[in-house]
Amino acid sequence: MSRKQIAASLMVLMCTLPATAGSKQKGTTTLKDFQPAGTTDKKHKHQQFDFTFDASGTEYTCRSPEGTKLKATEFPVNSNISYEIDGDKGKVKNTSGKEVKCTMMRIQNLSDTSTPAAPR
Repeated sequence: MSRKQIAASLMVLMCTLPATAGSKQKGTTTLKDFQPAGTTDKKHKHQQFDFTFDASGTEYTCRSPEGTKLKATEFPVNSNISYEIDGDKGKVKNTSGKEVKCTMMRIQNLSDTSTPAAPR
């Protein structure tokens, strides 16, 4: 193989790699749960929250960052939300347009949650 052929092969590989490396997942779903995480103190004045929602057969729990001011009334459980997932980063947006960036804390494939048989 010549240097030009190797360079051309590498260029094709580099151009296709970002498209297959990790794609963003977007959509709308229902907010299953919205819980406080941790505690507040003088250094951590704003409560962190965990958002739990299902998307594409997977349950996600995403935590808001420190310093983000949120109100529980902005994200009622069972309300519709828009989400965006990119690796371990996420965004959740309510129907009023309030958007919160978050970090994925737990990801569970819903097909893994089978109900055990009842004892006889």
